Amino acid sequence: MIRQKYGSFSRLALISTHGYVASDPPLGAADTGGQVVYVLELAKKLSELGYEVDIFTRQFEIQPQIDECGEHVRIIRIPCGGRDFIPKEYLYRSLDAWCENALQYIRQRDHAYAFINSHYWDAGIAGQRLSEALSVPHVHTPHSLGTWKKRQMLTDYPELVGTFETEFNFRDRISHEQGIYDTCDFVVATTPAQIEILQRDYHMPLARIRMIPPGYDDNRFYPVSEASRGLIRQRLGFDGKVVLALGRLATNKGYDLLIEGFAVLAEREPQARLFLALGGTELNEVEEAILGSLREKVAEMRLTDKVDFSGYIPDQELADYYRAAALFVLSSRYEPFGMTAIEAMACGTPTVITTNGGLFRAVSYGRHALFADPFDKHDLGITMMKVLRHEKLGGRLSRMGAHKARSLFTWTGIAQQLIETVEGRGCVQMLEDNEWAEPWNDGD
Repeated sequence: MIRQKYGSFSRLALISTHGYVASDPPLGAADTGGQVVYVLELAKKLSELGYEVDIFTRQFEIQPQIDECGEHVRIIRIPCGGRDFIPKEYLYRSLDAWCENALQYIRQRDHAYAFINSHYWDAGIAGQRLSEALSVPHVHTPHSLGTWKKRQMLTDYPELVGTFETEFNFRDRISHEQGIYDTCDFVVATTPAQIEILQRDYHMPLARIRMIPPGYDDNRFYPVSEASRGLIRQRLGFDGKVVLALGRLATNKGYDLLIEGFAVLAEREPQARLFLALGGTELNEVEEAILGSLREKVAEMRLTDKVDFSGYIPDQELADYYRAAALFVLSSRYEPFGMTAIEAMACGTPTVITTNGGLFRAVSYGRHALFADPFDKHDLGITMMKVLRHEKLGGRLSRMGAHKARSLFTWTGIAQQLIETVEGRGCVQMLEDNEWAEPWNDGD
């Protein structure tokens, strides 16, 4: 039995306190994006390895306390801070109540957990408190790091420095991150860049850092034949050479930079079109403002007839949108990883990724993907043009990108690596054994 192999307990706790965590999450809603997908997919694969998995999150609005996510995965919502949504930057102020309520819930049911895996710094605070109260190991996955984000924001938006503390709460975030990293058993970095930052900025010893990349669902995201792609394009109404970008409406996603790069591309490739699938099913005021500014930029650059804005793409349709596109672009100002790019590669869609993130170090340029600096519109635009203009290059990226995704980024392997981390193998040795240790660019 896998349960017996991996430990004496059969129940695991994942904690992701912010956003709308649900079995069918409203992706694109406030604070609800790739991290929610990560936690849900990881939980499902852990359950396939023989565990009962409880995902603990915050209960607010009119959400039920329990949400079943499959035969062995439950979302358990614990109340704190009232019924209103609380942004992730300030949720930590309500976590004392959350922890008390969570402990009461766990002890009343006499649940015993093999370990706790928390996600992002707010959940890290909660995870460490529960770990100490329950005397179980705590593995923390930061997803992004406060010092890195602060440096990027200072570089990219120096004129807005006076608003940073109000919007991002860097001072408290970095302080709490340091406390989490000082006390948890392991930190899971998703890229080598995060390992370097954890060591340099937070003084973490390498022995307590484990590098495990994010994953994708290979049962949903996979290549199809060119004939099938053509039928999908026809069904979705994709005409011309469609460049796809999608994700939450947030300034760090760099959609304004992508529009500027696309203008460079459009001058050289008349058939190019940009399809922006942005935001969730409902937008808040900040998201509406970002979307409005993007529409204004498109109009100012006289690209209205070449740029299509779409709202939220239903999860069941997402893979086909990747397959229908001639090119997928990840244009983020900063990006810890970039799950959408991995999903696009897995679907066999040629992909251009940002140099301001971790993923570009995992691929061979011209073999698995291309990468560009989104702050340089000419670099970004001409890089996109290369894929659309050179058929052999696009074909190679399609084939080898899908192969790279399958070889490194499936959820099953990632779940196994997490279990092995807690089972006691030395992190330094695991890093040496891992295909993700430098050099990343293997011969795939």
